[in-house]
Amino acid sequence: MTEATPNNLVSLRAVQPEDETFLTSVYGSTREQELEMTPWTVEQREAFIRFQYTAQLAHYQTEYPRAEQSVILLGDNRVGRIYVDRRESEIHILDITLLTQYRGQGIGTPILQQVMDEAAQAGKSVSINLDSFNQSHQLFARLGFKPTETTGFHTLYVWNPIANDGG
Repeated sequence: MTEATPNNLVSLRAVQPEDETFLTSVYGSTREQELEMTPWTVEQREAFIRFQYTAQLAHYQTEYPRAEQSVILLGDNRVGRIYVDRRESEIHILDITLLTQYRGQGIGTPILQQVMDEAAQAGKSVSINLDSFNQSHQLFARLGFKPTETTGFHTLYVWNPIANDGG
């Protein structure tokens, strides 16, 4: 998948073993605000991030063994990650995260649109769980995703091509 943005090309490639440090930092970018409130040292924060990233990855690999893990590229630069689990009746986005400095620049939209196009071609819905504090709620709403279920701190958003085809 390759899409043009105003300044560069957005593409995906499969995660490779040498991406581990990068992917840990992408995960860490999702925890920046809460970690700023801790009295921890930089070393303690880094250890916490590594531990949490490893636990999340183990969970994904156990619960979604067929999920595709990709690095998001802007030109030649790694800027984020997307993990997608293709199921019989839906495509479930486990995670899409951009490094903080790349958020809000329209990089995620062509990636999500590609997933939505794939789902529409296959007659599937697309779903994603968002934490209540996630800043992406507006993006998914703008793309036609609807909140369908809220449990605790998570909301399940679903995009259905039939409901969004104007008919």
